[in-house]
Amino acid sequence: MTPPLQSRLPFTPRELRLGRKLPGVRPMALADWLQRDEAYSGQMARRDALLAEREGAVHAMLPEAAGPCDELLAFIRDGHLPAPGFTPLAGGAIRRPDGAIVAPTPEAPLKMLGRLVQEDFVILQKPEGADEHVMTAAILCFPASWTLSEKIGRPLTAIHGPVQDYDAMLARRVQRMFEAIRPEQPLCRHNLLFYRSPELHAPRSEGEPHRDSHPSFPYLRSERQCLLRLPRTRAVVFSIHTYVLPRERLTVAQAEVVFAGAGAVPPAGM
Repeated sequence: MTPPLQSRLPFTPRELRLGRKLPGVRPMALADWLQRDEAYSGQMARRDALLAEREGAVHAMLPEAAGPCDELLAFIRDGHLPAPGFTPLAGGAIRRPDGAIVAPTPEAPLKMLGRLVQEDFVILQKPEGADEHVMTAAILCFPASWTLSEKIGRPLTAIHGPVQDYDAMLARRVQRMFEAIRPEQPLCRHNLLFYRSPELHAPRSEGEPHRDSHPSFPYLRSERQCLLRLPRTRAVVFSIHTYVLPRERLTVAQAEVVFAGAGAVPPAGM
């Protein structure tokens, strides 16, 4: 299956500069949260295949996450599906813009969401008496060099342990940010990575060397990462919309930011 590629990276140079710093978040309108782009049909076909063939690798839900997962599905289904084209059907099924019919999965709400939209979703909850939020559920079809089975059930600091810049000071800042998120004010950030392959499903164990990201590689992979708090259960939702495109599709202004200090020369013609 040929990996679907986007034709452009939808971030301004200013947003790209902000994304170079951690945590690099900015306020976001809820109406802009979930997005459907030109790679929708191809990405959804890949998600369908992964959920059919590798469900255990892309979906996990601890018992305590059942309530937040139900709330997230209802929240999106009843008013936040991206753009027109989704048609409710009998029995709770939904017809996608590409014509595929997605049936409910009452025992695993994130599985239905994983077949409706391009975003992956991670649920984080703060247990009573705990210092940090913990990952309690996820639908993660398109991991960028991490593995769901190694992260589920772990707190934020442990989840980010392999991230070089994620020190104790940043961990405290991130936890304070999680505490302050309000349902009416979601946050957004993005990252930038260079990959050898355009494959969307790119897991990597914590013990494996990171050989797949280097500024000389031909594909740019960027994740639009959003944080919002569910109003009823108060769980935090971390959503990930993945863009993969050949590096030469960047605009001149974008390339100037992306390749600044990256140790690589921008593609010819930029």
